[in-house]
Amino acid sequence: MPAAGPRRWREAVAAASGWRRHGVAAGLGAAAAFALPPLHLLIVLVPSFVGLVWLIDSAGRPRRAFAAGWWFGFGYFTAGLYWIAFALLTFPERFGWMVPFAVFGLAGGLALFPGAAALLTHRTCAALSGNRPGNAGSGRVLILAAWWVAMEWLRGWALTGFPWNLMGTVWTVSDGVIQGAAVSGVYGLSLLAVTVAAMPAVLADEGSSTVRRTAPVVAVLAVLVAVWGGGVARLAGAGDETVPGVRLRLVQPNIEQRLKWKPELRWQHISRQLRMSVATAPGEQPPSHVIWAETSVPYFLTDDPELLAVIGAAAPDGLMIVGAPRSTPPGEEPFRIWNSIVAVDPQGAVAGVYDKFHLVPFGEYVPFPRLLRFAKITAGSTGYTPGPGLRTLRWPGLPPVSPLICYEVIFPGRVADPGDRPQWLLNLTNDAWYGRTPGPYQHFAAARLRAVEEGLPLVRVANTGISAVVDAYGRTRGRLELGREGVLDSDLPVALEGTTPYGRLGDWVVLAVLLATLGGGIWLSYARENYLREN
Repeated sequence: MPAAGPRRWREAVAAASGWRRHGVAAGLGAAAAFALPPLHLLIVLVPSFVGLVWLIDSAGRPRRAFAAGWWFGFGYFTAGLYWIAFALLTFPERFGWMVPFAVFGLAGGLALFPGAAALLTHRTCAALSGNRPGNAGSGRVLILAAWWVAMEWLRGWALTGFPWNLMGTVWTVSDGVIQGAAVSGVYGLSLLAVTVAAMPAVLADEGSSTVRRTAPVVAVLAVLVAVWGGGVARLAGAGDETVPGVRLRLVQPNIEQRLKWKPELRWQHISRQLRMSVATAPGEQPPSHVIWAETSVPYFLTDDPELLAVIGAAAPDGLMIVGAPRSTPPGEEPFRIWNSIVAVDPQGAVAGVYDKFHLVPFGEYVPFPRLLRFAKITAGSTGYTPGPGLRTLRWPGLPPVSPLICYEVIFPGRVADPGDRPQWLLNLTNDAWYGRTPGPYQHFAAARLRAVEEGLPLVRVANTGISAVVDAYGRTRGRLELGREGVLDSDLPVALEGTTPYGRLGDWVVLAVLLATLGGGIWLSYARENYLREN
């Protein structure tokens, strides 16, 4: 491939300075967000990450390398998370003023991680190539990919963690490619995405023959094809077995968030969901268990025996599993509330309770309340109390289950108790806050990846969608689209026999892959430097 074209583009990127350079970096990052669900425009990752590599090459000083990564991240997270504004605009009179702080403030904070990845890449490559990072060749791409994914992992833990829109999420467009998550988790898919997208940067390298410049690009494409081919082969041997005697009904009422907690409408919302729960056409198999979404019952359910009896009767042969707030008994101090999943038997007795433990800052509680004196954006003035943590629960008529509420499902390696392994994942959520934006699609994509990583089927019930049943290979068995009212009846897929490598080893696999990638990048950089000295 002629190098003249790529070199002109590289020179144009390198020549940008000041705010123009920052704008280029932010634009490249924003473009990369178009590869995320629901658009999946994967091709835009190539110019985005190639441009980032060239910005790092031409940074000169470490500070400029960090700035390139930070502005890239700022564009990526602004474009990928703009829908957070819709949650605040649900009640604009109360929270509208927070929109610029939430969108741009969150993007700026998260951009620190790509900034750190760019800085570490610049310093590593400069040390290996006589303070000329661009001379590190294909090695610098592997080094960038390794540091990028290391920072993604750190983002999943820092300040309670927010691993949303990890770069590996782009591959959820392909059932074949995402099978790799069973081995290395979504972080391995992120490594693949960054490496494949950034490697064409070497086409503009000087001092190399056409073969030496194109070989790394061909190699990473071959790896991508191999990952896809291995996934296709894995799926070819996948079965469609289901758990005997379990027929689930997922209820998606599509209730607008601004109407959800209105006192005069609460019983109407419950009545609608009850009618949807019991309606069965002649000849159809009735469900054994009915599942409602997060906070689908807008009352303190466990304190109301009459309401428990009414709800329990809607599933005469199994359980009603509903989302509802839960509070301390009347008169008990201090008063506390929990965001919970409550399983109710046909007699109206509580068969099990799960309390959400990974709460959303500002959504379910306000951190540093003495300093930040404003209300959380969810209903009520009292912040939620975190539950005790991951639980594998055993409810009548069902295999052992790991319940997860809302964004608890986005955390790789933290959705199933390794000491008491469940047989399926249950995710109740309410994405009505985000309207018909990319947010619910991104949330669902993350949930699918957890199923592949753990080798466990996942049932997801969302107030406004997307509700779905996903098998242990991440394949969607049934789905209710965003913004639609309806029910989905489905058998429960079985879990895989044994445990996936990622389910068994967790992030130790990620560490091994990152060290191998970083080591390979360093070795290739040394080899490139020696080649340039000798030629």
